[in-house]
Amino acid sequence: MLEYLDEFIIIALAHFFAVASPGPDFAIVLKQSVQQGRKNALYTSAGVGLGIFVHVSYCLLGVALVLSQSPELFNAFKYLAGAYLAYMGIQALRSAKQTDAQQAIQEESPEESNFKALRRGFLVNALNPKATLFFLSLFTLMIDPETPQQVQIFYGVYMALATWIWFSVLSVILSKNSVRRFFHRAGHWFDRGIGVILILLALRVVV
Repeated sequence: MLEYLDEFIIIALAHFFAVASPGPDFAIVLKQSVQQGRKNALYTSAGVGLGIFVHVSYCLLGVALVLSQSPELFNAFKYLAGAYLAYMGIQALRSAKQTDAQQAIQEESPEESNFKALRRGFLVNALNPKATLFFLSLFTLMIDPETPQQVQIFYGVYMALATWIWFSVLSVILSKNSVRRFFHRAGHWFDRGIGVILILLALRVVV
C-alpha cells in the first residue's frame, strides 16, 4: 500500500478541494440544517456520502470510460440532474412568509423521516454532474490504470467517508440554535435564496 501513498495523497487533496467547494451538496445540507435540524442534516450528510459510492462504482465498472466517450449519454445525465436541482429550487422559491400560528403548527408537526433525508442527500450527490466530472477525471487521469482494483476501492471508501465526515461537521455547526435563529429570522427569504442558488446550479449544469 505504501507504494501508492503518493497517488493517495494527490487524490485526497483533490477530493478535499472538490468537496469543500460550494455546490448542490453544500446547499442541501445547509437547507436541511436550518429547516429540519441536526438529526435530519446528519442523515442528509450520510446520504451525500453514500452517493459517492455510485460514482466510484461506475468508474470501477468502466462506465466512466463510456460516459467520457459518449457526449449524448453524458448530456442526458446532465439534463436529468439539472431538472432535479431545478425542481428543488422551484419548491424553495414558492416559500411564503409564515405567520406566528403557522410557525407554531410547523414546530409541532412531525419531523421529516430519516429515510427521506438520507434519500435526498443521496440523490443530490448521485445526480451531481460536477461529481461525475470529478470522478471521470480522477479515475481516467489521476489514478494509474495499473493500480490494483482493491486499492482503487480503498480510494473510493476513503472519499465516501471523508465526504460524510465533512458534511456531518457542517451539519453540527449549521444546526446550532444561534445559527438556526439567525436564518429563521429571514425565514422565507432564506428559502428563496437557496431556491435561486439551486436553479442557478441547475442552469450551470445544463449550460
